[in-house]
Amino acid sequence: MHVHYLQHVAYEPPAAIADWARERGHELTGTHLSDDEPLPDPDEFDLLVVMGGPMGVYDDEAYPHLVDERDLIRTVHEDGTPVLGVCLGAQLLAAALGADVYPHERSEIGWFPVEATDAAAESPLAPLGERYEALHWHGDTYDLPEGATQVARTDACEQQAFAVGNSLGLQFHLEATPESLTALVDAADELGDGKYVQSENELLAEDAPFEACRERLYAVLDRLAASV
Repeated sequence: MHVHYLQHVAYEPPAAIADWARERGHELTGTHLSDDEPLPDPDEFDLLVVMGGPMGVYDDEAYPHLVDERDLIRTVHEDGTPVLGVCLGAQLLAAALGADVYPHERSEIGWFPVEATDAAAESPLAPLGERYEALHWHGDTYDLPEGATQVARTDACEQQAFAVGNSLGLQFHLEATPESLTALVDAADELGDGKYVQSENELLAEDAPFEACRERLYAVLDRLAASV
């Protein structure tokens, strides 16, 4: 299977997603949009992964590639090729399918529990159970696209994941590694404050659940790969 990822900034790589692809023997390629690399042909891959980034979904003037990126995501999804959107990637998937994306009333940055909806049992998130911990780092949220099913929520933000056709949008991060999260923390001007914003020490604590999230990520990706 050929996995292709879209990376918006150097400090938000596919991280453990790349580890999964290599360990499973899949071909892995990527487009680094911050380096102005061209988007791939929709027929070149079997699974498209769209990573996060600090920009907003509709920051088209500053990031013109977002227009073509939404078009690519829509085309790939409508062709039946699975799309996995992570954080910004989930918001781009929602927007590509006609939903609104907008600033949320609060930021959510840190390790917080995710609650599965009843519909999650019929989605790629089924192996994760009813409640699990994940990394969150976002200030925007989205409306569900037409035909999509909500499969996760948190206390801070109702829309955390959705399944639509063969595609999956995750507002949260299961792919984070100590190295990728350190890079993200270093790149942030400031974390801000609020009930759902953790400190740098909390984010990078020795007992942060990176390995548990890796296991959850692999289970989700195996389910997505099975749909190819």
